[in-house]
Amino acid sequence: MRTLRFSAILALLLSFGLCEHVGAQSILKGLGKKALEKVQGKVENKTLESVDKTTDDLLDGSLFKKKKKEADEKKDAAADTDAAAEQKTAPATKGGEGEKKAAALTWNNYDFVSGDVILFEDNLEGEKLGEFPSKWDAFSGAAEVVKFDGQSVINTQDATITPLFADNKVYLTDESTVEFDIYVWSEKAYKAQTGSDDGVGLNDYCVILGAGDKIERVYGNTDNMSLFFHITACSDAPAEEILYSWSTPSGDIREGRYEIKGIERDAWHHVAISFNKRAYKVYFDNQRVANIPNALAPKFVQLQGSFDYGRLYFWRNVRIAKGAVPLYDRLQSEGKIVTYAITFDTGKATIKPESTGEINRITKIMTDDASIKFEVQGHCDNTGTDAVNDKLSQQRAEAIVAALVGNGIAADRLTAVGKGSKEPVADNGTDEGRAKNRRVVFVKK
Repeated sequence: MRTLRFSAILALLLSFGLCEHVGAQSILKGLGKKALEKVQGKVENKTLESVDKTTDDLLDGSLFKKKKKEADEKKDAAADTDAAAEQKTAPATKGGEGEKKAAALTWNNYDFVSGDVILFEDNLEGEKLGEFPSKWDAFSGAAEVVKFDGQSVINTQDATITPLFADNKVYLTDESTVEFDIYVWSEKAYKAQTGSDDGVGLNDYCVILGAGDKIERVYGNTDNMSLFFHITACSDAPAEEILYSWSTPSGDIREGRYEIKGIERDAWHHVAISFNKRAYKVYFDNQRVANIPNALAPKFVQLQGSFDYGRLYFWRNVRIAKGAVPLYDRLQSEGKIVTYAITFDTGKATIKPESTGEINRITKIMTDDASIKFEVQGHCDNTGTDAVNDKLSQQRAEAIVAALVGNGIAADRLTAVGKGSKEPVADNGTDEGRAKNRRVVFVKK
């Protein structure tokens, strides 16, 4: 059994004490059984005094008072900026075209690329509102499908959920990617939704990658943890923190943190994680927030909404994939590149910002070899009519061409062709098959 170092315990304690008015019992509950036992007296002698002092601070309220004071100071420092900004109380609607273009530019250095062998994907297609999402299992709490911000999303209520596989076997490989969107609320919008000022557990999202040989709840059990990644954005302070811990192959538990500045409230945010051999990279929107060089290989994924405040933990677009053969190698061996890493807004030809990494990789291939020309093919699944799919796939192919031209590739080296749903590569009768049919293909001419 590995020893959980005091610094890791303290990091977890602090991760649940960054919001105002958090009760000591809520914090200790979040530690999990093993960590709780250590805090209650089963830690090693050399750390006992420190743990006791921290526990005393929690119970007499001094730690909370300190955190509250720090949060108040942050708010005061940002008062002028906040007063000038519009406070939103409804799901976010993006600004004008100028704002969209300016936001897109910040993704130029984004280097995350989704794996293109899909292991699990859930856009909640065909799910009934109010029901537990059919592609998931729960270790604790509850979850249901709700309609929010114009689409179906997963709402977790003090829950830990995990993708449901028929054989219940571990599924991640030594080259894997995990992606999902979360909704981050402002305090004002939270109050408008719930009528309550007590939003201490708001926006407390966690993703946990387990390292054990079977799928089981990881939280509090460091023996089968690869990565614990915690997003805390519970106040309206101008900067919030990412807290994370990971296990090394030798058994150490290490931790880090990253400050996010200017996080947008009442808006969706994209989280992406890549693991390659032994290294993690983690992204929050366009920022790389963790770069971990030596970690235990992950085997499965869990998502956790740490509290149940107003039932306002929303998740969507969960995608887990296996890493792929490098693009140039595929081009040389097959004469084409099939990619699932270029994605679009639902029912539209608007390229999602997180597709930038893949578009930049295609750009580099064409820049390095000026003789390469591509037919850019857009493919859909069979959802919808041929008339709709043919038009949409053509528009998406044209959008990709425009993006490459915007990166400096000559327009005469690219041809856009919409294939609609006419050339499936998998069974459109299953969710997994439809996911494989929604793809972009670059065919060398």
